[in-house]
Amino acid sequence: MAISQDLLDILVCPVCKEPVQLTEDQQGLKCPKCRRVYPIRDDIPVMLVSEAAIEE
Repeated sequence: MAISQDLLDILVCPVCKEPVQLTEDQQGLKCPKCRRVYPIRDDIPVMLVSEAAIEE
């Protein structure tokens, strides 16, 4: 089951408060401003800064 559009519409980066976008592989949520990628595990976004990876 994919993440619903309703959920994507309200999720923001916990660091800079920018709306996040689904990555191309649909395995994470990326913040376009600070480039953090938050993982999606078992169809649940893990919006913890300690779990995020910074993408170049």
